[in-house]
Amino acid sequence: MNTPIRLHIENQVAYISLNRPEVFNSFNREMALLLQEVLKKCAEDNQVRAIHLTGEGKAFCAGQDLKEVTDPALNPGFKAILEEHYNPIVKLLREIPKPIVAAVNGVAAGAGANIALACDIVVASENAAFIQAFSKIGLIPDSAGTFFLPRLIGFQRASALMMLGDKVMAKEAETLGMIYKAVPAEEFENNTKTLAEKLAKMPTKALALTKQALNESLTNNLENQLALESKLQIASAATADYKEGVTAFVEKRKPNFKGE
Repeated sequence: MNTPIRLHIENQVAYISLNRPEVFNSFNREMALLLQEVLKKCAEDNQVRAIHLTGEGKAFCAGQDLKEVTDPALNPGFKAILEEHYNPIVKLLREIPKPIVAAVNGVAAGAGANIALACDIVVASENAAFIQAFSKIGLIPDSAGTFFLPRLIGFQRASALMMLGDKVMAKEAETLGMIYKAVPAEEFENNTKTLAEKLAKMPTKALALTKQALNESLTNNLENQLALESKLQIASAATADYKEGVTAFVEKRKPNFKGE
């Protein structure tokens, strides 16, 4: 079926693909709204314990489809594009209590780059590139790029990349700390799927609480963060997975986590 978002679930991993390869998976309104629907579905599905997000074809995502914003009959306006498209997507990526792997298979530009960086773990093919392309058309970075990128690579580098619009290849992105790692193209698909399946077999409630702690650390002071860690550690210690993890350690066997 010709749909801008593809979804299939396998081994408790939701595999989501941006599917507009003819325009390098650039976002139009249909794709943005459908991605939100699919993410919400994955959040609510108890059979899904991890999410793998990638792009079809040669690109991960080239950002906004400029044909949409330059066609008066299609253009939803920047207010709608930000408040109804990208901002809800970024919020979902951070709020979904499941680990999300961004498998960046090719170029990730503009909003596409920043949506990838909002995911929990970013793995890129060595052929992939990240571009803060906004300044090239007279815009500022959106999709939380000005929030996450300085925290990942530092203020100076983020400022330069956003103002100059330089292309950052995957290996350099790894060196800068922008992404988790870059892998050879021939190993990319297997590597990212293996990673997502590994996360799906882990104690996913503890991973969700880890994600919550990281989210709140972005605005908390030390005292508040320590209090939050105490609260969340007590919650994780009450899970069946904690009991299984400790029992497996004592019995010197591999734990069988169920996300409970």
